[in-house]
Amino acid sequence: MNRFIFVLAFSFLISLSCTFNYGDQESDDKSIPDIVMENVEYVRMRSADPQARVLAEKVERYETRRIMDLYNFSFEQFGNSGQDVNAYGRAGSASMEIDSGDLRLDDGVRIDIDSEDISIETKWLEWKDNDRTLTGGENEEVSIFQEDGTAFTGTGFSANARERTWEFTSGVSGTFIQEDDEEEDAEEEENEDEETSEDAAE
Repeated sequence: MNRFIFVLAFSFLISLSCTFNYGDQESDDKSIPDIVMENVEYVRMRSADPQARVLAEKVERYETRRIMDLYNFSFEQFGNSGQDVNAYGRAGSASMEIDSGDLRLDDGVRIDIDSEDISIETKWLEWKDNDRTLTGGENEEVSIFQEDGTAFTGTGFSANARERTWEFTSGVSGTFIQEDDEEEDAEEEENEDEETSEDAAE
């Protein structure tokens, strides 16, 4: 397992900068959205500091089914009192359960968490808001990357934001890069010994 911080800040109270399309007439057809919003930008604030920003080309809200579908979806999560972006991601589409906050990211997903030097790529992921967990399909490949060259691909991916852990259940392959602190300390001691010997010779 590895450790990382990951909290998706999705709480869609609809006070959005957008345009509305209610359709030509009311309908009882549950497949027809009650509200269509285009070019959506939502910023979640806390104590006057931005916590997250969400962008979507199109949002469809279904009141009876209590879901919201988003298309060409992206988000940014802020840290350092809203001064820095510490996580961002995108998906071709997303579907959110309005009451629970559970979210499915689909059609190509990438999430980057700069504060933990980790990137996640896969076809789809599910976020359970109450449990604070992020999971992929049992047979769906998920790839993990870090700047130092560490790269893993596996199936059965899951992550827990409370415990700050992630894991695969099967099919794991890749490369793990780790600096050997002991070797570095030994090299430093060797250099110090050489300098001391040179000083003594002088």
